Amino acid sequence: MGKGEDTKAAIVDQALNLVSTVGLEKLTIGALASATGMSKSGLFAHFDSKEQLQLQVLDEARKRFVDAVIAPALKKPRGEARIRALFENTMQKWETALPGGCVFSAVAAELDDQPGPARDYLVEVQKDYQDVVKRAAQVAIDVGEFRKNLDLGQFAFEFGSITAAYHHFGRLLHDSRAEQHAYSAFEALLSRSH
Repeated sequence: MGKGEDTKAAIVDQALNLVSTVGLEKLTIGALASATGMSKSGLFAHFDSKEQLQLQVLDEARKRFVDAVIAPALKKPRGEARIRALFENTMQKWETALPGGCVFSAVAAELDDQPGPARDYLVEVQKDYQDVVKRAAQVAIDVGEFRKNLDLGQFAFEFGSITAAYHHFGRLLHDSRAEQHAYSAFEALLSRSH
């Protein structure tokens, strides 16, 4: 990487940390300039617009999610072990990777009614992950670990609901038992899937 690319990567890294705690809309060039110690004009040199900055932050979050959650899980044996790895990586690696926890959860409510490229990108990322979970469940069916009539859409919905609830109860409500409840719900989901 050249110096300009290194600087841009450092800016996106700082922006991602900010977004996890304050959201995309509050990620302004001014706030980012303060956080990075750069001038506003210096930041503008790296990004054409606030929208472009937002998209690059979400893209960096997606890359980190793949590296922390999906890639390691794909190294696990096919079936339930892979599904467990997806869940545990989400809980242990992803939810703790940024100051505000899961950046996708942090911005989902902010973007759900805001049409535009950032929302479209977030939806794409979330649907892609839902597909990963569905494929992993289908493989668990194929290898005989899950029942053949398992509703893959329902399984992916409940899987995502558990991690979303963990973020909500743990981050917003500071429920000290949020992690315990999430793991119990996950075990119940697996049990119903056999």
